[in-house]
Amino acid sequence: MTTSAYGAPAADKPFEPMQIDRRDLGPEDVHIDIAYCGLCHTDLHCARDWPTTRYPCVPGHEIVGTVTAVGDAVTRHAVGDVVGVGCMVDSCRSCDPCREEEEQFCAAGSTQTYNSPTADAPGYTMGGYAKAIVVDQHFVLKITHDAKDLAAVSPLLCAGITTYSALKYHGVGPGMRVGIVGIGGVGHVGVRIARALGAHVVAFTTSASKQGDALDLGAHEVVVSRDADAMAACADSLDFIVNTVAAGHSLDTYLSLLKRGGAMALLGVPNSPHEPPNPRILFRRRSLTGSLIGGIAETQEMLDFCAEHGIVADIEMVAADQIDTAYERMAKGDVKYRFVLDTATI
Repeated sequence: MTTSAYGAPAADKPFEPMQIDRRDLGPEDVHIDIAYCGLCHTDLHCARDWPTTRYPCVPGHEIVGTVTAVGDAVTRHAVGDVVGVGCMVDSCRSCDPCREEEEQFCAAGSTQTYNSPTADAPGYTMGGYAKAIVVDQHFVLKITHDAKDLAAVSPLLCAGITTYSALKYHGVGPGMRVGIVGIGGVGHVGVRIARALGAHVVAFTTSASKQGDALDLGAHEVVVSRDADAMAACADSLDFIVNTVAAGHSLDTYLSLLKRGGAMALLGVPNSPHEPPNPRILFRRRSLTGSLIGGIAETQEMLDFCAEHGIVADIEMVAADQIDTAYERMAKGDVKYRFVLDTATI
């Protein structure tokens, strides 16, 4: 079957309308009419920067829509269900990570929602900047948020699970002091989730103008990281830090804020190497770790948690013919805090 989409025909070409192939409905498949799809920094890099990208490229891995058909063997979803699709649409299902419900670490490499090799035409996956998609039921998620919030739910399928997985793995909860570094598309959701988990949240930003916004998001304290005195006052005070900053920077700036035994998780992929940590981390048994989205079961848990606590992203809706402009603004950090594509405009 074919569906309408918006894609980049080449790295240096603007997005344009196109028709793309979706596979016929198989026994385990769910056909979804897409209503909204978030625009992620990964979309920008794939469409514009990465030398391995296959073209035409149709990005989008923050998909929200409605089930319109299901295969004969589908038991998890029914026609009319509101559902989501995140960063993965398949994995080997048999390796240790897959059996342990951490498909994001699939030993064979999970199949990403776009630009990942697949047997389906055209030989690689096409994402959510489209009117419809067909996905195996295992990788389709139930959404229970109010209908009015569905557009703002879409970024949770990447930004939400990225922060939630790190916070949950490190046992964040009441009585803990947690730092969120970077109050952008990922960090602003992280503040809300950490607060809902019961932590005392300290937000770190390079911009004094974001202090009020961070408090409105739910932070208990806000620290401007360029203020040396304010940073010094936070030394040895945090149990855990979620570092969402993609730009290369000094890791010691934040590692020094951890208590003995504390940990900092890196979520952003840097565009230049970070300055390595000073060996002094040995003297406080501090840890530096990383985190990568979450498995399907954990992503469902995150969506249910966010629905229960009324957590969504702050978004700006864009039409299909505004994708290039949105990318330009995203590259400059000119969005508060996530763009979402209204697929009715395709």
